[in-house]
Amino acid sequence: MAESVSQSVRMKIAVLGATGQTGQYLVNQALQQGHTVTAIVRNPAKLTVHHDNLKVVEADIFSADSLKTHFKGQDVIMSCLGFPASFFSGVSGYTLSMTSMISAMREARVNKIITMTSWYTEPNSGAQSSFLIRFLLLPMIRSILTNMHEMEKLLHKTEDISWTVVRPPGLKNLQASAQEFLTHEGYFVPDGSGLPVGSAVGRGDVARFMLSLLNSNAWVNKGVAITTK
Repeated sequence: MAESVSQSVRMKIAVLGATGQTGQYLVNQALQQGHTVTAIVRNPAKLTVHHDNLKVVEADIFSADSLKTHFKGQDVIMSCLGFPASFFSGVSGYTLSMTSMISAMREARVNKIITMTSWYTEPNSGAQSSFLIRFLLLPMIRSILTNMHEMEKLLHKTEDISWTVVRPPGLKNLQASAQEFLTHEGYFVPDGSGLPVGSAVGRGDVARFMLSLLNSNAWVNKGVAITTK
């Protein structure tokens, strides 16, 4: 661990969605790597981590004014925000929060964001997936995937900010492993025949991949589907 810290640049990171399941792994790993973290949360009581390099602040993720104070002086914004599926109305949290984040980033002069969505955000990208995923899972979460895709399109149109969208498949509550990542610039990771590989990845590994982008120019202004070997 100490070796990788000395090789990497310590950064100031603002994390949104820090109390979520993936966000908690991200905050913990970032602190272990020696970064300074500002966790921007709705309910500070939900974050149980205490660390000298961690500041927990309360803000409204849908208000650029509320966010910009906490974005000032940060090197990068990282978002693990998630919003529940809705059968009765569309999901809008991803686009609304990203719009306020981009606006706050411009005002605070922060120009790098790393965020996460999911495999299959593009409406036709699930055509090769298994029967269960295609006809049971994807329709259940379509409202989420649609809004995630709208957020991805919003970032594609944002020319003054450096962004990366990390797309994991299903998520398991597991710590980071040492497994190698498989990546693909697309909406899922295909095996050699073009069919999707693995169906789930540990949340700790998603956090590990997101943090690996801090000292790398790989995947700048791109979406990357990931899974582990």
